[in-house]
Amino acid sequence: MIHGSCHCGGVRFQIDRQIDELTTCDCSLCAMRGALMAKVSETALELTAGEALLTLYQWNTHRARHYFCSRCGIYVFHRKRAAPDHFGVNARCLHDFELAAPPVRATEGANMTVEDSNPRDRWPGPRVSRG
Repeated sequence: MIHGSCHCGGVRFQIDRQIDELTTCDCSLCAMRGALMAKVSETALELTAGEALLTLYQWNTHRARHYFCSRCGIYVFHRKRAAPDHFGVNARCLHDFELAAPPVRATEGANMTVEDSNPRDRWPGPRVSRG
């Protein structure tokens, strides 16, 4: 069991899975927040405290659900757009976890399709025609 929390400790969770790989993503949100993520199935992640402190952020297709602690502002995890039955967990929030142990794989998010009707210029990726 791997335990984790946000900076203030208000949001706490545990992962019942070995982490064999970490990922980075080059989408505009992950690049700006410097995310280093562990992909875990929804059944392996358990929120143990602080559900009321979670703030949801969504953009573009609104399929991915990014959760932050409303008290300290730390990104703790997100439900993945490309794999909605999995979470990307902020590996930097994990306790007693050696970040250098698993390999890190770069994933491509910048070229995912932008489907928002009014996308910001800083959101890369091909645009879906609205017409």
